[in-house]
Amino acid sequence: MPDVLDASPYDALLLLSFGGPEGPDDVVPFLENVTRGRGIPKERLKEVGQHYFRFGGVSPINNQNRALLDALRKDFAEHGLDLPVYWGNRNWAPYLTDTLREMTRDGRRRVLVLATSAYASYSGCRQYRENLADALTALEAEGLEPPKVDKLRHYFNHPGFVEPMVEGVVRSLAELPEEVRDGAHIAFCTHSIPTSAADTSGPVEEHGDGGAYVRQHLDVAQVIADAVRERTAVDHPWQLVYQSRSGAPHIPWLEPDICDHLEERQAAGVPAVVMAPIGFVSDHMEVLYDLDTEATAKAEELGLPVRRSATVGADPRFAAAVRDLVLERAGDERGQAVTPCALGTLGASHHLCPVGCCPARAPRPAAAGADSPFA
Repeated sequence: MPDVLDASPYDALLLLSFGGPEGPDDVVPFLENVTRGRGIPKERLKEVGQHYFRFGGVSPINNQNRALLDALRKDFAEHGLDLPVYWGNRNWAPYLTDTLREMTRDGRRRVLVLATSAYASYSGCRQYRENLADALTALEAEGLEPPKVDKLRHYFNHPGFVEPMVEGVVRSLAELPEEVRDGAHIAFCTHSIPTSAADTSGPVEEHGDGGAYVRQHLDVAQVIADAVRERTAVDHPWQLVYQSRSGAPHIPWLEPDICDHLEERQAAGVPAVVMAPIGFVSDHMEVLYDLDTEATAKAEELGLPVRRSATVGADPRFAAAVRDLVLERAGDERGQAVTPCALGTLGASHHLCPVGCCPARAPRPAAAGADSPFA
């Protein structure tokens, strides 16, 4: 029998994700949830939904979260961590409020939250915290006493998140034709966001050119590139590039776009590219369409050999990393000296989001931070 690991004062883990449609009839209602309050006409949502309809109206994200749930529960059981794992989404079933209601009725009083976003940004962190606050407020309005929630720190540079991506890049390089392999460039891909959101990502003292969002991606990209060089004995040039822009054309977003980058690399005589989606935890729709479909088609048009490396998904090393993060946070809450695991130059991220971290345009209550009204 494994030794019993101590997660106290926490009595549950909540996997918090974005959600996605699971059939054609779900697509427009899902997009209405995502864009609520923006006044986007239903006809426009149907146009946007073509990416989903192309794949039968099904986003892979929910099945990938089910696989991650299984991996977490298996890892916890095998290592003696008695911590039940729940799952809730921001934009589709199982909805966050419903899951927190279930947890409340199950008697859970201190909950750790794992968000399926590894980096600092409004949409990748603060918005999840706002959704948590909305859900907790709704439960209080029902007369329930919801649990206190804390969010696990950003894990972009945890070895259990980084190592599967290193392995994926090495494997993708090996899949390229031998004559172009050593000259291949690596395009580290992540979600583009407005430059204004990037510049204000992370704590106030980290705001600046690109903020924490860009700095964290650049740091982990360097870690992966260094590890790839050690394992292949080839120093592959790399660049951080962006994808999945969805904003108005007049608003500046982070660039270059992956398709533009492929054109530039081909024009510069680069013989091949590996696209490494380091900004995404799993192969959800923005990986499936924007990289596997759109960018791959652009590469074929250019005659440029490309491979797309794997995301972390439900890799057992990531499940082990989550266990490590749980024990790290629990030990910290109990006042124990804990040495966090982190690669690169930035060190481990903060446990508690400080005031002014990744602010929204309009201030809203957010849970699991220094400014949380749910202490």
